[in-house]
Amino acid sequence: MKLFSSLYDKVILWAKHPHADRYLATLSFAESSFFPIPPDVMMIPMALARPDRGWRLALLTTLFSVIGGVAGYMIGLWGFELVEPIIQQAGYLDRFEKVVAWFAEWGIWIIFIAGFSPIPYKLFTISAGMLHMMFIPFVMASIIGRGARFFLVAGLIRWGGTAMEQKLRRYIDRIGWTVVALIVVGVLIYYLR
Repeated sequence: MKLFSSLYDKVILWAKHPHADRYLATLSFAESSFFPIPPDVMMIPMALARPDRGWRLALLTTLFSVIGGVAGYMIGLWGFELVEPIIQQAGYLDRFEKVVAWFAEWGIWIIFIAGFSPIPYKLFTISAGMLHMMFIPFVMASIIGRGARFFLVAGLIRWGGTAMEQKLRRYIDRIGWTVVALIVVGVLIYYLR
């Protein structure tokens, strides 16, 4: 079934849209403060569609991710009581408590690590504000941590170039169905234990 290859073609087409940069900036901002989808899902196809723009896209994603992180910090600082029920309703409360414990153990270093963590970045930004982490170190760590992640992705895509895009296009259905199968297995394991 060629479900993922047709989706892949659509995403590559959207990545070439004249307003794609604005959409990427908006998604990057939103993901760092309240939205569940990471900007990689848009940045990667955009960089694959135009590998020569990879560094620019990484910079754009990093910049707006950090600005969104500042918004998340402010939410944690001034409005945590309002978002706590939302965090709980979204099923993130366990992860949020884990992030708070990591802050207690690792301090500022956790923001560097957060750039590569599978735990949503917004939980780190909201936690940093809630815990009154020093603002300037938070911003600097966000720039370095998020930047490292997005520039690494852009560098890999630039290194792989058109050949990577063609190989990915050829195997996207296998990759997509494998990911779906892994998610199903993960959910089953989680609920059965």
